[in-house]
Amino acid sequence: MKKILALVLALTMLLSVALTACAENIKIGVSIWSSTDTLGSECKRIIDAAAEALGDVDVQYVDQAHISEQVTASAETLAMADCDGMIICNSASAEMASVIKTCDENEMYVAQFFRVIDPEANPDEYAQASESAYYVGAVHESEFDNGKTLVTILGEKGCRKIGLEGWEPGDATFLGRWAGYQAGVEAWNEANPDDQMEMLEPQYGRTTTDDGRKAAEAIIDANPDIDALIVAGGGGDTLLGAIAGIEAKGLTGKIAVVSTDFLPDLDVKLETGAMAAESGGHYADPFFAFLMVYNAIKGNYEVSTDGFYDMVFPYMFVDSPESYANYAEYFTGEELPYYADEIVELAGLSYDDLAAACAALSVEDVVARHAK
Repeated sequence: MKKILALVLALTMLLSVALTACAENIKIGVSIWSSTDTLGSECKRIIDAAAEALGDVDVQYVDQAHISEQVTASAETLAMADCDGMIICNSASAEMASVIKTCDENEMYVAQFFRVIDPEANPDEYAQASESAYYVGAVHESEFDNGKTLVTILGEKGCRKIGLEGWEPGDATFLGRWAGYQAGVEAWNEANPDDQMEMLEPQYGRTTTDDGRKAAEAIIDANPDIDALIVAGGGGDTLLGAIAGIEAKGLTGKIAVVSTDFLPDLDVKLETGAMAAESGGHYADPFFAFLMVYNAIKGNYEVSTDGFYDMVFPYMFVDSPESYANYAEYFTGEELPYYADEIVELAGLSYDDLAAACAALSVEDVVARHAK
């Protein structure tokens, strides 16, 4: 009888420990335009890998299609799901007023990814974010530099009349890229007074393949003499639609296409001329936002009420099958930029050290760490 009681006691203690361990798991929500399209699925893959490596965090996704009502509602959905924190890729910065309010009311930490609030364009939202005890910060790219670089690549490839396809009017990231495209055109024209470049006003293809194709076809029908098309982004499906539209018109290789969103078969697209260049490799962006929120929940990162963390993530550019091959070896397929032990190590870094690791991420960086 004593042995039975001892066994029951031991099992009870083990069950209690197991239940306590489960209860201690934190929960982080992910509000994203799509967790299944080209870019979104890569984002999900690295976030899930981070959660698995850390072992004490659960993840819940809400797909909101960059529709304003769904973007703001996603924060409420994740709060009702008892999330301790969330990361979000919003559409317009104005949406963050509602998101931050929801997070403040529910004591739920929040960080943006692929986005940051511009203090000049959205001063009220910027002030609200700075004063919030739950707005952790933002991880984003220098969209201006990204846009300027892509236009420079087009200029060097001989393109002089450029169509532009955005995904959503007023989207903060698109506006940043557009400013960069315009700056690239201005810089080219200043340096080449006898060889001028022109960029058309944007058409919008939202985030679906069908809409992306329709927008590209409309641009070409109205401007049959364009020799380049910038598909600003939108998750990858918009770009696939634009490429299909160009192919249907028999213009593959005649219209140089550049974009920001790496496709899974980018090597083939570069070889066939369907793509001229692409910037991307930035699906690890939400990974760093995830770690920021994780550390805020854990109490490791102090959340200021007079500012917020602002982390800049580097873009990578490819404009040939050769340059893509190096990227593909360490960023696609079975590989991720970080192994499980490296994820755990990154999660234990101070904010400054994490930001430095983020800024250092590149193909060369991964090769140095992972090459056998």
